[in-house]
Amino acid sequence: MQYQAQSWGYYMPSRSNDPVEKVVRLASESAVVIFSVSSCCMCHAVKRLFCGMGVNPTVYELDQDPRGKEIEMALMRMLGGSGVPVVFIGGKLIGAMDRVMASHINGTLVPLLKEAGALWL
Repeated sequence: MQYQAQSWGYYMPSRSNDPVEKVVRLASESAVVIFSVSSCCMCHAVKRLFCGMGVNPTVYELDQDPRGKEIEMALMRMLGGSGVPVVFIGGKLIGAMDRVMASHINGTLVPLLKEAGALWL
């Protein structure tokens, strides 16, 4: 089974065996990428935040991918222990929900989104 994103039917075939390389590659292919678990309320909240801002993130639901657990472990190593959701903007690791919300509250999230080409206004 191949990896499927949840953004407008976007399909991404798997090419790398290293989960960290795969994360970096997937994160760099769209302006905003969210690694999520479909049953996670925090994941749902971060997806709603971006959609409410007019951003169309590419969402990878890790519980729907056969290698999702490996990818989630790689993300946890990259973050130093935090779990999903994990957000990348412009290929840059932003972090988990706490970092996204802190950026939103302190006013740095919108400039990041504009710089990445995810938001135009």
